[in-house]
Amino acid sequence: MEKKITFYLLLVLLFTVGIMTSCTKVGPAGPAGKDGTNGTDGTDGTDGTAGCVQCHDNSQVILAKSLQWEASVHATGGNFERNTKNCAPCHTSQGFLERIKTGADTTLATIENPAPQNCYTCHEIHQTYTPADWTNTTTSPVELWINGTIVDFGKGNLCANCHQPRIPNPLPIIGGDSVIITSPYWGVHHGPQAGILAGTGGYEIGSGYSNSDHTTVVTDGCVTCHMAEAFGVQAGGHQMGMTYLYHGHEKINTTGCITCHPSGIDAKIEATQTEVLDLLTQLKTLLIDHGAMTETGGIITGKMSCDVAGGVLNYNMVEADGSEGVHNANYVRTLLTNSIQALSSK
Repeated sequence: MEKKITFYLLLVLLFTVGIMTSCTKVGPAGPAGKDGTNGTDGTDGTDGTAGCVQCHDNSQVILAKSLQWEASVHATGGNFERNTKNCAPCHTSQGFLERIKTGADTTLATIENPAPQNCYTCHEIHQTYTPADWTNTTTSPVELWINGTIVDFGKGNLCANCHQPRIPNPLPIIGGDSVIITSPYWGVHHGPQAGILAGTGGYEIGSGYSNSDHTTVVTDGCVTCHMAEAFGVQAGGHQMGMTYLYHGHEKINTTGCITCHPSGIDAKIEATQTEVLDLLTQLKTLLIDHGAMTETGGIITGKMSCDVAGGVLNYNMVEADGSEGVHNANYVRTLLTNSIQALSSK
C-alpha cells in the first residue's frame, strides 16, 4: 500500500513540474553588454595586449634570433647537466642569474631542472613588457677570479662573467717551488677568453708583455665581433660563431671587423693564427720533452717545476681561448715565446 502511495505521489510531482515548465516563456534577448577590458601586463595596469605587441609583433625578429640561438654552442653544447653548486653558475641559466644577483661564485644548492643559457639568461625578459626587456641582465665590470683584475668590455662584460680563466690548483708562482699536479684536467678551464682579451691571467715569465688594440678599442668586447650581423644561423647574431661554410669553403664572418679593418683582414687573421699555431707546436714539443704533456695534448700528472707547470698553463690557456691569437695577438705571442725560451734553457 505504501509503495502505491509513493508511486502516485511521484506521478503527481512529475506532472506538476511538466506543467510549470511548459508555462515558462523565454522573452526576447536584451541589448549586448559592453566589451570587457583587455588584460593588463601585471605591473602598472596598462593594456597587456598593447605591451606585448611592442616585442611580439609580426616582424619575425624574435623568431630569427631564436633560430640563431638554437644553432649556438650555448644551446647545443653548454653541458647544462653540470648543475652542481660549483658548475651551475656558468653551465645553467638559473645558476648564472643567481650568481649575478648574489655575487657568489657558487650557487646555494644544486640547480633543479637546469636550463642552458637562453633569452632569460642575458635579457630582462618580461619585466616591463616593453623593448626594455631586451636590456642585458648585467653590463657591470668584472673582477677576474684568477688575479682580481677588473675588466670592462661594455656589453661583453655579460660574457666575461663566465668566459674567464679559473684559478688552477696548485697555482704555479714564478720563482716558486715545484708543484704537484694530481688531475689531468688541471688548468684555467675551457673559457679563458676574458683573460686573453685583457692580457692577464697567464704565467707571465720574462718581460715584454703588451696588448693589441682589441683590448681597448673594441668597446663592447665579445659582442662587437661575435654578435655582428648574422649569416643565417651559421655565424654572428645570436649564433655567435665567427666562421661559416660558403660553397664548401670556410669563411670568417668579418662583419664586426671591417669598421677598424676595412681591407686585408682575412690575410691578417691568417698570418696571426699561423704564427700562434707554430708557437703552440713548439711549446707542446718542449712540454712533451719535459714529461708534462702527451702527444695528444693531455697533462701528465706529477711533480714539475713552476716554469714547466706555467708552460702547461699557458699552452692550455691559449689553446682553450679558441681564437688562435686573434683576441690579443701581442699578449699571446709573448706568453708563448717566453715560455718556450724558459723551457728551452732547462
